[in-house]
Amino acid sequence: MATRYEINPIGHVESPLGDRGEGPKQGFEGAPDAWLVFNDGVVEGIRDLAAGDEVFVLTWLHQAQRDVLEVRPRDDPRNPMTGVFSTRSPDRPNPIGLHRVQIAAIDGMRVQVTDLEAIDGTPIIDVKPVIAGGR
Repeated sequence: MATRYEINPIGHVESPLGDRGEGPKQGFEGAPDAWLVFNDGVVEGIRDLAAGDEVFVLTWLHQAQRDVLEVRPRDDPRNPMTGVFSTRSPDRPNPIGLHRVQIAAIDGMRVQVTDLEAIDGTPIIDVKPVIAGGR
């Protein structure tokens, strides 16, 4: 019997991107600014974030297909079928999104970020700082 784990969203994304087909594949490919809207219960966790900080935002890709193990990278039919763990496909058994963004502004429980390709309503599961020079 497999062990089960529980992930509780800490907020959600507010974005002009309304569905999966609208945005770029990666944030650096022209994704719009978006807002991270945090739940009241995590206010102490965001208090040291500042404009200019680079952070990783982890999201739950709630519209992903969870039974996919192979994809054509970038949905390009010219690419060979590739295992999802060698791609950035949102469709995968545990659809966790990883987004490197920069904080543009902070307004209370809302944090504006650049280059976020997540769609409107995407649950946020964590935020972590980018550590320079780290591996």
